[in-house]
Amino acid sequence: MLHPIGALDLVLYVSFAAIGAVSAAAQQPASAPAGAPRTVLVTGANRGLGLEFARQYLDAGWQVIATAREPEKAAELKALGGSGKPLQIEALDVTDGKSVAALADRLKDRPIDLLVNNAGVPSIGNRIADVNPDEFARVLQVNTIGPLRVTQALLKNLRAGKGKAIVSITSVLGSIEGSGGGFYGYRESKAALNMLMRNLAAELRRDGFVCIVMHPGWVRTDMGGPNAELTPEQSVSGMRAVIGRLKPEDSGKFWAYDGTNLPW
Repeated sequence: MLHPIGALDLVLYVSFAAIGAVSAAAQQPASAPAGAPRTVLVTGANRGLGLEFARQYLDAGWQVIATAREPEKAAELKALGGSGKPLQIEALDVTDGKSVAALADRLKDRPIDLLVNNAGVPSIGNRIADVNPDEFARVLQVNTIGPLRVTQALLKNLRAGKGKAIVSITSVLGSIEGSGGGFYGYRESKAALNMLMRNLAAELRRDGFVCIVMHPGWVRTDMGGPNAELTPEQSVSGMRAVIGRLKPEDSGKFWAYDGTNLPW
């Protein structure tokens, strides 16, 4: 049997509901204003793929926050900011918790639509006898724990952004199914990064986030070498096209620069 609600009960119910709504709203980060330019943050932007990401997103009209361990030495990156382009260069060492926290403090409540975890270091040997455990740990610190630190520190900013996209640059060498041996340190760091992003996708999907890993292809950078198949321009152009088409159901997937899905 339903009981009628008295006038006083109804007033109290509505009042407490309103207070709850205001309280919940106060706990949410401020969102980017409608029509505001989109913002991307790229780590490791002083060279290679990171530099090209910064270049292409600037050309596309985005506001770009580009990080480097030593910004004063990032001459090519600084040059991208000419003609009044909205480039903001920030110092960041992804292996240093204090450096990451300082970046988050400087950015405060600034909305970020897209985070590109790009900073990385190469493998340390193709034979187990050549592997230095300390170097192995350093590769994990940069390639796996670095993206964790940065994502964790900037999650409030990403929640405030409208894009809510987190992209970590991985490698086909991180595929367990496709592993052919060698590349110690690098393979393991990227496989762990893949699982980190898969886990993050599962947690943040209900909040509207899309979290993916991307294989950039074999690219002519300091890491890829001069004989690689792709230029940075080709690789980043392909990755940006994939990022631009992402839908909620794409979260948690392992993408290649050409839009194909790769095996874990």
